[in-house]
Amino acid sequence: MTKIQLAIRSHPVPVYFALTFAISWGGLLALGGLSGLSSDTWQSDPRLPWFGLAMLAGPSLAGPLLTSVVSGRAGLRELLSRMFRWRVSARWYAVALLTAPIVFASVHFALSLASPLFFPGIVSSSNKASLLMSSIAAALVVGAFEEIGWTGFAIPTLRQRHPAFAVAIIVGVPWGAWHLLTNDFWIATTYAGELSVPVFAIVTGITLLAGQLQAYRVLMVWIYDETGSLLIAMLMHASLSASTFILGPEKVTGLALVSYGFALTAAWWIIVAVVAIARRKRSSQQFKRAAAVV
Repeated sequence: MTKIQLAIRSHPVPVYFALTFAISWGGLLALGGLSGLSSDTWQSDPRLPWFGLAMLAGPSLAGPLLTSVVSGRAGLRELLSRMFRWRVSARWYAVALLTAPIVFASVHFALSLASPLFFPGIVSSSNKASLLMSSIAAALVVGAFEEIGWTGFAIPTLRQRHPAFAVAIIVGVPWGAWHLLTNDFWIATTYAGELSVPVFAIVTGITLLAGQLQAYRVLMVWIYDETGSLLIAMLMHASLSASTFILGPEKVTGLALVSYGFALTAAWWIIVAVVAIARRKRSSQQFKRAAAVV
């Protein structure tokens, strides 16, 4: 065994994070430099598919590669088996697929009472069928390729030593930071609105590092604990992405967009708190039943 292999096996998750960032951000910067996508029309930039491939290459390559180094062929077979583990209770499919659209729809309904700006994007879209089909297709690709790394490698590796909530935060912060270049820095000039670009970038950066993605990752780790299915994690990630693409407001910028982000963040952390209480209550009941049997 080489020194490099020993180092990777000693610190597999930090190496995964570093490799994921290096591949994704390295590819993005090679393609677009610091300016990235066209700021005003990034959705129609012809380079967009290449940027997407570069971004997804990070976790989808780093996960299997490090699985091979750390666990060999047996690890790769086990990764593949979790990817196709579909025999789980139907309720977990319902939770994975429906939680995000329900939360998004609820937030949009509440905010739309204050302003029509917050009507879901699908409502104002001129081509609803195209938006639905393209968003679902893109979301499935994003969910599958990202979770090969995040849930395929990082989460089960950390879960061997840490509790679920801690694992979700350890993974959630780099996961949020991984989005900063494309979701914050590159498009800040497009969506800053009346806010200065630095202020907008800082505030939205905070929501990426400590906001809804972290809360959603907590839910994902808990559900993965219950199912052991990488497929369910992929579908849950895809549901979040699809909800963002389909329901996200089209023309909201500046302070309104920041408010929207914080509203979603609050909603997701409320869901986490409710689920945490339910899990604790269930654990307490199970403990009491076990104690009664003894």
